Amino acid sequence: MNKKSEIQITVELNENNLPVKMNWTSSENNDGGECKSFFLALWDEKAQSSLHLNLWTKDMNVDEMRQFMHQMLLNQSDTLKKATGDEALAATLYDYSHEYALKAGILKEPTKS
Repeated sequence: MNKKSEIQITVELNENNLPVKMNWTSSENNDGGECKSFFLALWDEKAQSSLHLNLWTKDMNVDEMRQFMHQMLLNQSDTLKKATGDEALAATLYDYSHEYALKAGILKEPTKS
């Protein structure tokens, strides 16, 4: 028998249907908690394209969103490397992530001595 695992995301909306609170739970390890943002991407094999659901609460500030995006870019680089073994392409994405972090003010340029 195949094992099943479920992830549930609950989104509370205000009167304008904007997310004000989000929680997630996982049937694996009974894990979960509150979150300010989530990005979900699914691959549609038939259409050969990705489907996206991106939500964030009104309480997520710009700096948090920039950092969240940076961490997602790093994760995508790691995932690409693990899934395809293409270290060169993954390194390109990693390098872009570093450039993004510098431009977003997450990382500072090293000082030259």
